Amino acid sequence: MADLFCRDCNRQAEVVFDHSAGDTICSECGLVLESHSVDMTSEWRTFANESADKEPARVGGPYNPLLTHGGLTTVISGGSGELMSGPVGKWQSRSSNPDKHLIQAFSAISAMLGLVTTIKDRANEIYKKVEDQKPLRGRNQEAIVAACLYIACRQENKPRTVKVKLEFCSVVNGTTKKDIGRAKELIVKQLEAEMGQSVEMGTIHASDYLRRFCSNLGMSNQAVKAAQEAVQKSEELDIRRSPISVAAAVIYIITQLSNDTKPLKDISVVTRVAEGTIKNSYKDLHPHLSRIIPDWFANEEDIKSLRI
Repeated sequence: MADLFCRDCNRQAEVVFDHSAGDTICSECGLVLESHSVDMTSEWRTFANESADKEPARVGGPYNPLLTHGGLTTVISGGSGELMSGPVGKWQSRSSNPDKHLIQAFSAISAMLGLVTTIKDRANEIYKKVEDQKPLRGRNQEAIVAACLYIACRQENKPRTVKVKLEFCSVVNGTTKKDIGRAKELIVKQLEAEMGQSVEMGTIHASDYLRRFCSNLGMSNQAVKAAQEAVQKSEELDIRRSPISVAAAVIYIITQLSNDTKPLKDISVVTRVAEGTIKNSYKDLHPHLSRIIPDWFANEEDIKSLRI
């Protein structure tokens, strides 16, 4: 029961909901306060000939253009409420679920933590395009799903999520990064053959990683701003290092010039870049420090005092 204002009682009164008629009735005077109300709760129920532990949902999922017939299929049950057995049931099971592998792949993609809807949808679309050409049979499905996720992240300009998601796949499913790399090359090849042009993967910049790394390290706003300016200027240089390595090296440099220094080990843990790789990237950037470090953050003497 709930309390609503009754016009006849002229006060708050307990009301009773008649779900079959859609009426809201005052429990004291019997006045119908609302009629033909729409029941917004779930329509699930357990029928007399069904067990209590059976899935009570009597409706399917929403229309999905990536599935055969939009995913809107019908399964005819036997008289007892169970699925039909025998040859008819066997063929019905095959025909009613032609997208079994697609659904499994979509479910795996949706299970990835922290994914926005646009990346999920793009990954599903990529998997559907490749699955239609049937080149994936017999291959590692976890690697295929992770590769679709990688390509989707790159195309949606979200490269900072790629490494974490690939590591998630590797840990949970035992899939190696080499398997994911091979699957990614296969998918890109199939997509290019289908479209007749190269697949746009999006460009990764060191600045894509920087803000999250700085936040995880607890850097001050001034240090973050200096690191962002330094990273942007470093992109003008011919530094043949991965963007994530450059970002880690710039963070190391900025923290060394600030009052709040960060140990190299902590930077390595947060950025997931080896300490040796950070040092080598730092050595490549060292001759250009006076050019990339903002003047307002550090003077020439402080920059020159940094050791290689």
